[in-house]
Amino acid sequence: MTDSSRIPDTPLFDRAGSIRGYKLNKMAMALGDPANRDAFRENEEAFLDRFGLSAEEKAAVMSRDWHEMVRLGGNLFFILKISAVDPVPITQIGAAQAGMDHAEFLAQRLGKV
Repeated sequence: MTDSSRIPDTPLFDRAGSIRGYKLNKMAMALGDPANRDAFRENEEAFLDRFGLSAEEKAAVMSRDWHEMVRLGGNLFFILKISAVDPVPITQIGAAQAGMDHAEFLAQRLGKV
């Protein structure tokens, strides 16, 4: 894909992104296990340290900066496992990805007021 065919401000998840986000995605996949979800809730930072996440990755997860997690190589399907721990509506993640307020996203993209 050429730069001219990309959507501005949209991270491309390709092989390089997959390699870059390996630790982040591995951590997120681990949340499929109930014991890991409990450990994440009990001490999030310690849980993230178990996977060797960088300070930048940890900050993105701990602040639930969905757009930044994707920019850092997070696969949205894996990142959704993080949102399930809180739980966060998928539309809220969509709004973050679009750079919009959640209410604005619902109104504009889904026609909900």
